[in-house]
Amino acid sequence: MLKIGVLGVGHLGKIHLNCIKMIDNYELVGFYDPDREIAAAAEEEYKLKSFDSIETLIDAVDVVDIVTPTVSHFTCAVEAIRKSKHVFIEKPIAATPQEAEKLIELASEANVKVQVGHVERFNPAFTAAVDSIDKPMFIECHRLAQFNPRGTDVPVVLDLMIHDIDIILSVVKSNIKKVHASGVNVVSDTPDIANARLEFDNGAVANLTASRISLKNMRKTRFFQKDAYITVDFLDKVSEVVKMDEIKKDPKDPFALILDLGPGKAKKRIFFDKPEIKPVNAIEEELKSFATSIENNTTPRVTIDDGFQALRLAQMILDKINAASSNL
Repeated sequence: MLKIGVLGVGHLGKIHLNCIKMIDNYELVGFYDPDREIAAAAEEEYKLKSFDSIETLIDAVDVVDIVTPTVSHFTCAVEAIRKSKHVFIEKPIAATPQEAEKLIELASEANVKVQVGHVERFNPAFTAAVDSIDKPMFIECHRLAQFNPRGTDVPVVLDLMIHDIDIILSVVKSNIKKVHASGVNVVSDTPDIANARLEFDNGAVANLTASRISLKNMRKTRFFQKDAYITVDFLDKVSEVVKMDEIKKDPKDPFALILDLGPGKAKKRIFFDKPEIKPVNAIEEELKSFATSIENNTTPRVTIDDGFQALRLAQMILDKINAASSNL
């Protein structure tokens, strides 16, 4: 059983505590939070040891779960990796791509596992549909949230859009060719709403919109590919797959949906499928997956390089937004 400790017991950190307690692979040793009031409340609520420092917690565990504000991800991870501890680190992996590259270097030297918390990879709506996604050529993402002061320490691109950036990079196997982006600071000092258009070398295009000042919540992505359309609702956890197959002759089924493309072109039949969605806790699944990768010495589902690539692209988007703003 892997001894694990949590750094940071804010809103998300408490969710991690609850999830870890449900996973047989882990022994939850305790946590550290610099806010003594928050730490004391968590110690009472969860009946866990509150460590006096990051160093003492790291020394007591095999795995460090970093759920601190983004600005401290790098320093916390460096301390853990240098003591040869496996690290689960919430997204984004670090504050800058340069910090992420340094973590890759240190993790390789220490020969430890690192997984980044891009939780949407484990969303049951996505896992149910991902096998149907094959060479998508146009992707449209909308991730809208009502305003919450939590998370405004970073731009909406790093807070929300990075989820969709990671999903896109996981299914489009091609290099970025061009990035267009714009964003607006509305209630905070960094962009609260942003749009990006990504063009890939293979011709694929992705259009992403993220907002944390919306009147309603939405987390929906649509994938368009040859003879198929897949929609994934990450919020309501629903997926739908629409496929088309050529037919040589009209089927006898009077309810069949047939698409007539005109003279000289083969007709196509349209099929609708709603994959079965298994009710799972995505955060619990990602933490469980990390334990399995450590025990079996396999590659984590979301690697440290995945985290770096998502952050690097997010920074490219931010650079475009900042450049556009400076020209106003």
